[in-house]
Amino acid sequence: MRAFTYQRAASVEEAADAAARHPEARFIAGGTNLLDLMKIRAEAPAHLIDINRIGGLDRVEPTGDGGLRIGTLVRNSDLAAHPEVRRRYPVLARALLAGASGQLRNKATTGGNLLQRTRCYYFYDPSKPCNKRQPGSGCSAVGGYNRIHAVVGASEHCIATHPSDMAVAMRALDAQVEVVRAGGARRVIPIADLHRLPCSTPQRDTTLEPGEFITAVTLLPPPPGVQLYRKVRDRASYAFALVSVAAIVDLQGGAVRGARLAFGGLAHQPWRVPQAEAALAGQPAQRQGASDAAADALLQGARGQGHNDFKIPLTRRVLAGVLAEAAQA
Repeated sequence: MRAFTYQRAASVEEAADAAARHPEARFIAGGTNLLDLMKIRAEAPAHLIDINRIGGLDRVEPTGDGGLRIGTLVRNSDLAAHPEVRRRYPVLARALLAGASGQLRNKATTGGNLLQRTRCYYFYDPSKPCNKRQPGSGCSAVGGYNRIHAVVGASEHCIATHPSDMAVAMRALDAQVEVVRAGGARRVIPIADLHRLPCSTPQRDTTLEPGEFITAVTLLPPPPGVQLYRKVRDRASYAFALVSVAAIVDLQGGAVRGARLAFGGLAHQPWRVPQAEAALAGQPAQRQGASDAAADALLQGARGQGHNDFKIPLTRRVLAGVLAEAAQA
């Protein structure tokens, strides 16, 4: 591990200003991902800025329009157990409880969960080329073992997937991400615009500018419909998604009146395709083949890399299954 300096920030402004003074700085809260990456030098910050003692960032509060504002330091376990989240945003609670282990959820934070990096085998293996870890070195997963990798939104430079369950649910809920930078300047990023596809710069996971950090995530009032989270993985717990879906399905007389569908395990970001949702409108949720057009739109341009070819038909089955579950709810 590279030697680094450390400070505890007492305010949002102090943390942001410190990041501006230290270009190689990283923010640390729960550290459940960053510390692992530092040990293998996939991350090698020269300076760590601890934000755990900044007041007010660990609160879940109602907004004036009937939504919910979630501070960046709210722990995953606390957010999943929050009464308003369980009652009004059950898709988020279920997604959180599907992720990691109880011990990790007790430590992991809202902001850190959104910013966690891929679990690609080659990203975590310093002996293998990886464009995300070392730009220009190549992507070992292309032509290598790629069972957990992306089938949509990938590029020749990177076929990694984003690992967060929470981010998939946040994408279905159209969350807004609040960030701050040096000098106290703030902006709001729709979660649809937070995570990047790899293109030719896979080392950049998000659209955050250097020195910016997440202070809160805001949820709009929940949309009508049944909220579900389905995750297919290799074992029942403590495993990342092969394919997951956060679904909000509004039914009338057994037919889909509206739907929001965000998928995990398919791409470098939570994958949501408006054309797929539109294709479900008016379709009977339980009719065999009702989801075919939606799946076609969702998987347009999908390409397996050999070991992960199964994800394409699996995604179709997951979509059909979650629609049937919604119809029975």
